[in-house]
Amino acid sequence: MQVYLVGGAVRDEQLGISHKERDWCVVGATPDELRGEGYKQVGKDFPVFLHPKTREEYALARTERKTAPGYHGFEFDFSPDVNIEDDLSRRDLTINAIAKGDDGNLIDPHGGLQDIEKRVLRHVSDAFGEDPVRILRVAKFAARFSTLGFSIAGETMSLMCRMVADGEVDALVPDRVWKETEEALCGTNSRVFFEVLRNCGALEKLFPELDRLFGVPQPEEWHPEIDTGLHTMMVLDKAERSSKDLEVRFAALTHDLGKGMTPLQELPSHRGHETRGARLIREMANRLPVPNNCRDLAIMVAEYHTHCHRALELRDKTLLKVLEKTDAFRRPDRFEQFLLACKADAQGRGGPEDRSYPQADFMRGAFKAAAAVDAAAIAKQHEGPKISVAIREARQHAVREFQKSAQP
Repeated sequence: MQVYLVGGAVRDEQLGISHKERDWCVVGATPDELRGEGYKQVGKDFPVFLHPKTREEYALARTERKTAPGYHGFEFDFSPDVNIEDDLSRRDLTINAIAKGDDGNLIDPHGGLQDIEKRVLRHVSDAFGEDPVRILRVAKFAARFSTLGFSIAGETMSLMCRMVADGEVDALVPDRVWKETEEALCGTNSRVFFEVLRNCGALEKLFPELDRLFGVPQPEEWHPEIDTGLHTMMVLDKAERSSKDLEVRFAALTHDLGKGMTPLQELPSHRGHETRGARLIREMANRLPVPNNCRDLAIMVAEYHTHCHRALELRDKTLLKVLEKTDAFRRPDRFEQFLLACKADAQGRGGPEDRSYPQADFMRGAFKAAAAVDAAAIAKQHEGPKISVAIREARQHAVREFQKSAQP
């Protein structure tokens, strides 16, 4: 039995960056032998085992053969005769197809070390085209390593385009689409993930709501970048810099989806895009397993980001309504996420990147004033439905007084 370190740990070691986990490939062994050594099997489609002490993953070397469309349409051979070179040949990119033996020697049958040096993402073989998940993975790696200067090889991008044209992407399951998208959003330079998908045609298939934003004009007075798709990518950039929360980043990504449905005769104006956008987010969340907290914040941002932008001009009644609709009194933490996403929208456009956004502090001040109202004391003075009415009137008065005090 031989054991090799494989995958991301070997790649990242060559890049000089830290890695959180290690994966191992076992050659010349059977599942029974590993179980006899105390390993615990966790894989369903093919044997993957957890080391009895380190709990790291050990997978039997395997080959795979395409038998049906989509991600699950494969047959696997994990017999003891499969060698490390066979296993590396089934991997997606050359930089991920390097193994390290226990003697420290590297096994690199596909030129992964050279591609690491050249900063190229290149597919190992034409078998890449049999698995549509690999399109998402390449897009994710392109985003993750963009700051290191990596780019996608021309022949790999051409293969990805052919896969989309051949309908392979249509077989992707929603769970896997969201898993890869979530990982990209939680990483760095996630805009690259969506740009790569768009360049190969997969964005139109997987996220049509996003794809149709590109080329849609906006008023140049407020959006010097004009293109709504470009604006969305710029907002996502801003959200990444201001928050690590997946919810904030997803809200930034989806805040303007409604602009993709604006009637042509109304362009470049986008009246009513807020409501249209909220509906599209709900549809997306029904299609993909978007977490409820991501969906709910995104809908709030889509519906009320323009209210936040106009916070200094709103009447006290409307300002209180926004606080209520964004659930600020029950979820002040999510209200803060709402403000971060709105600020990213305001700053994610052409012109000075560090432009001020006083609306956020103004909204915080209005909320603080309204939240200071002693609801319990008011409740003791009223009965039934009159309680909520009295509390709301007191909060509106507090907001009005705050507005007066905030005037220059």
